[in-house]
Amino acid sequence: MKNPQGIQIIGTQRSGSNLLRVILDQSEAIASPHPPHILVTFVPLLKFYGPLDDYAYKILINDVADYVEANPVPWDGVRINKDWIFENSRVHSIYEINRLIYEQAAIAKGAKYWCCKSMANVHYADDLESYNPGLKYIYLYRDGRDVAVSFKKAIVGEKHIYHLAQQWAYDQAACIKLAERIGEERFFALNYETLITQPEMLIRKLCKFLEIDYDDNMLSFYNSNESKATAAAGEMWQNLEKPIMNNNKGKFHKELTPAEIEIFELVSYDVLQKLNYPVFTSLTNTQFISPDAIEAYGSDNEMLKKQTLNNARQSDLDRRELQLQIVRDIKSKVLENTVL
Repeated sequence: MKNPQGIQIIGTQRSGSNLLRVILDQSEAIASPHPPHILVTFVPLLKFYGPLDDYAYKILINDVADYVEANPVPWDGVRINKDWIFENSRVHSIYEINRLIYEQAAIAKGAKYWCCKSMANVHYADDLESYNPGLKYIYLYRDGRDVAVSFKKAIVGEKHIYHLAQQWAYDQAACIKLAERIGEERFFALNYETLITQPEMLIRKLCKFLEIDYDDNMLSFYNSNESKATAAAGEMWQNLEKPIMNNNKGKFHKELTPAEIEIFELVSYDVLQKLNYPVFTSLTNTQFISPDAIEAYGSDNEMLKKQTLNNARQSDLDRRELQLQIVRDIKSKVLENTVL
């Protein structure tokens, strides 16, 4: 059997990426499990493993596999074979582990593709290109002001509008830059607003890009076990049990203050323009992004993050605790040949 091909969804979280993921997962040709964010988590931890000789590499494989198995949304029907990963690694690299773990998900389903929804992986594009020949990218973007509204309510992410604007603009700029160097045969861009208003048209185009058959079940995703399991695993994913909400856009007009909208537009004006999103403020109140203002925003952002965690459902926190404990354990290990 030919090795499964890879799909990487890129952009910024809270842009409808879990919606797109579960839609794609309804196809028999795609295995798209909930992302444990392997690269974002483990690339910064590599210093704790030292040079990746056989010994250290096996420990890394074991830790990554345990982390995936502790994901808040389980990978249904997938048993990660650590020995298989070691034996099939062409080199000792976290990028090999990431690829081979996702390949196991595709093999378990008998799928042509595996699909990773860790959208921040766009910032590892150079390494992804090296370790995943033929990788296809799906760039999903959404009006950043609505992304900010969503993040303000989520258990994860930045909370102050300035930091949310910075993150969104940074991520989109990386995606746009990648699009300039990846041919159209491997790069597909779509926006959330079209996905929710013209879903069948857009998913048919995406299926054509991926060279797979469109299936009506893809838009009945909300009946699937994957959608129900994801919705049950966290408050911020509850909409996955519902049909597509075609009016779920432009919420920032009511939920952000005029000052917040202007701060967002001042920070991300160039990217908003490139993605054809209009601006709604004068962009004249530059004192909103003065050095003194930005310094104050940092303190506010940290305070808002703490408030969000304090107000989060205990069940949501508990589901994340297993993965957090694995990371704490890794940082506390003293491995042979560790480079600190």
